[in-house]
This record gives sequence, C-alpha cells and structure tokens, in this order.
Amino acid sequence: MTGASTAEAVRETRDPPNWLRSVVLFMSGQMVSLLGSMLVQFAVLWYMTIVYQSGVIIAVVAVVGFLPQAIVSVFGGVWADRHNRKYLVIGADAAIALSTLALALIILSGYDAVWLIFLTLAIRSAGTGVQMPAMSSMIPQIAPTRHLMRVNGLMQSVQATMALLAPALAGTVFGFAAAAASDGSGAPPPASVLVPIFFIDVVTAAFGISLLAFIRVPKIARTDDAEAGYFADLIGGVRYIASHGFVRWLLFVYAGLFILIVAPANLTPLMLVRSFGGTESQDVFNLAVLEVAYSAGLVLGGVVIAMWGGPKNRLMLIVLAALGFGALSIGLGLSPNILVFFACMGVLGIVAPFFGTSAMTLLQETVEPDRQGRVFGFVGIVTALAMPLGMAIFGPMADVMPVEALLVAAGILTFVVMGLALVLPAGRRALSAAHQVSSSRSPAAP
Repeated sequence: MTGASTAEAVRETRDPPNWLRSVVLFMSGQMVSLLGSMLVQFAVLWYMTIVYQSGVIIAVVAVVGFLPQAIVSVFGGVWADRHNRKYLVIGADAAIALSTLALALIILSGYDAVWLIFLTLAIRSAGTGVQMPAMSSMIPQIAPTRHLMRVNGLMQSVQATMALLAPALAGTVFGFAAAAASDGSGAPPPASVLVPIFFIDVVTAAFGISLLAFIRVPKIARTDDAEAGYFADLIGGVRYIASHGFVRWLLFVYAGLFILIVAPANLTPLMLVRSFGGTESQDVFNLAVLEVAYSAGLVLGGVVIAMWGGPKNRLMLIVLAALGFGALSIGLGLSPNILVFFACMGVLGIVAPFFGTSAMTLLQETVEPDRQGRVFGFVGIVTALAMPLGMAIFGPMADVMPVEALLVAAGILTFVVMGLALVLPAGRRALSAAHQVSSSRSPAAP
C-alpha cells in the first residue's frame, strides 16, 4: 500500500480519545518548556555576540547547537517508531534540563570556560535529536487528522508566542544580571550572567514534563517487521524515503533553505550590532526588538494558518513561502535603516509558519504513522546538517565581508534553488503527486 493510500485509510479511523484534553495539555506543557529553552537560546547567543563579536564564534555556536542533533536524529527517528514517543520526549527534556543545571552549578563554582557552554549546547542539541522526531510523529496520535493543519498552526503560534515573550524576559534577566556583575570598567559581562536563565530553564522543563505525563500516547502499531533490529529499521527508513518522491523533494528544499536562508539569518544579530550598534545596553535592547519583531510575525502567521486551515494544495503554499524567504533575505540585506530591518524580520516571521506548518502537515498526511518517526528523523538530520554547513560557510565570510552582502546573495540563490526544484523532473513529479493528494482531500472540518 502506498503512503498516500495508507494515510487516506488512517483518516477514516475515529478520533483519538479525549483528543482535545490531550492537545491542550501538550500545548500548555510545550508552551512553558519552550519559554525556558528560548531564554537559554537567546541569552547564550547574545552573550557570545557581545563578548566576542566574531562570526567564527557565532558559527561554532551554530555547529555545536545543530550537528549533534543531526547525528542523534539518525537513531531518534528509529526510536520514535519503535518505542513510546511520549517517554522519548520526556527523557530528552529531562536530559536537556539536567545538563543545563550542571552547567549553572559549575559556573557558580567559579569555572566558566567557554568550552563548557559549547558542550552544554551540544548536549541540548543531542536531546533535540531525540525529541523532534518523537514529538512531530506524536501529534497525529493525539489529534484528529482533519485538524492537523490547525493543530500544527496553533503549535506554531504557541512557539511564536513564547519566542515573543522570551526576548523581553531574557533581555530583562540578562540586563539585571549583567548590571549586577558589572564593575564599571566597561568590560564584557562574565558567564555568571547566564546562570539565572539556566535555572529558569530547569523549572520550565520540569513543568512541561509533568503535564506531558498526564497524556495517554500508546506505542504505535507496526505494519512492517516489528522484530527487525535498529539497523534494519534505519535501512528501511532510507529505502522508504528513496522510494517516496515527495519526501525526497521536500528534504532537498529543506536543505537548500536552511543553508541559504536560516544560516545567514542567524547572522542578523551580528549585522545589527555592527551596522546599527551603539552602547552595550542599546545593543541588548535592539537584539530583543529584533527577536520580538520576528516572533510577532510568527504569532500572526500561525494564527492565520490555525483559523484558515490552509489550502487543499499544501505544496503550492510551501513553494510560495520559500520564494518569500528569498525576497525577504534580500530585503534584510538592503535595509537602509533599522526600522526597515525590523519590518523585514517581522514579515519573515509571518511567512515562516506557512512553510513549516504546510510541510509538517503534508508529511503527517502522506506518510504511514509507523514510519513518521524515521521520516521526521531524516528531516531533522537534513535541517541540522544544513545549519552548521551554512554557518561554516557564512560565519567566516562574515568576518571578511559585510553580512548585508551575504543576505542578498543568499536570497538570490534561494530563487535559483527553488527554480531548479520546480523545473527538474523530480520537482514536477512532486507537484503532480501533491495535486493528486489535494484533489482527494476533503476540506478541513470547521
């Protein structure tokens, strides 16, 4: 049975029991847990940017933050198809929180070598490699298929709302901690300014785990050889993706976008400090505004998707959003002032959920449930590898040429990549397959 036909059969089954309660508990827990994770993400990036102001250092942050995820995702997808996905998410969350707590205690003891921050980022990334495929494939188990686009859109809004709050909260905590640690000499802040944020992350992770524990998520039923070993499952996932034209095509698009758009976009804080920078407090404020602008756009885009339910042709929305990424990258690079720069980031945030939600929903609708873990694992591998690869290229380049030029070049190359993706035979076949799926899909239920 093909992936599309299997997915159609799954759509005919009854709704998961108590699905609304499960979705509310899941989103509530993730909302709080994500807030803590984002606080750490922003604070560490700001700390590294302010202290070092180096594209190479920012590139190292990206590499240790994403490469372990790519490596672990090789196994994380297999585990998500073999074991209870809820327990995988809980275990990964707990490991991330414990590593952060250990770093906070070490810094408080007086040892704050930068390699410890890199190591903790790597452990957190590895946890994400387990968590991401399990969580993405768990959503269809607790939410009705007819509501997947809306649930995924709401998840985007939840993530964006936390990303909207996180910069302001991170900036406040970071600012107070930096002021308390300052000796008035104007020296860069010590690593101890990160400790309060690390403690907040541990508490929010514990809250998220406690809510997730109340959700019933059964182990997925296997349609292939349930007695196969891990390696056989991994090979089976590779063969499935190799035989699935749409999944192959989407992985290509993911890789291109994450190299050309996501990696240079991570240099926008560096561009902000260099091109529109001022005092240390002004830099922190501007960095917070940058993240707020992007997150506000994410909230708006996610809400629109959740209310609208998206078009029947998910793939066309993916293509349009990708082209929007290219145009906005060029806009960021050509921004004549900081207000235009912030506006472009806001619109970029609006566009992002249209791509991410459509891609995730289309995979959930077309891939068999017992293979979704491995498919999302490979999505995680591609995105996680593309990020450090892009940063390994663009990070050092940002130390010898303006970030503005890199953003414009990345935007132009995005149009080239998407053009190739649409005109090559594989792209035309993917579009045709998506059209057939959308033609057979009934409109989303209200």
